Amino acid sequence: MHSLLLALSATPAPSPSGTLRPGLTDDQVSPGIWGFLATAFVVLITILLIVDMVRRLRRVRYRSQVAEEREGQTAEVDSDGTEGADGEKSAR
Repeated sequence: MHSLLLALSATPAPSPSGTLRPGLTDDQVSPGIWGFLATAFVVLITILLIVDMVRRLRRVRYRSQVAEEREGQTAEVDSDGTEGADGEKSAR
């Protein structure tokens, strides 16, 4: 372990001699403002779609819970023999 740390500390870091080829400027190699705006737009649309999807999934889950509760109450009332699903007395 000690030799690995010694080797890492002794390894020289690469020196940046020239970052761009001759004839290129920073504007030619960076995305610029239009690239930033396009990326920001994609991120914003993605966030809005995720929020909408979560809202729709939550709504579906709540509707299924309500439907299960209604079915459970209907089955409970039917098994008691007091009232049917339409509110009429059952003849048992």
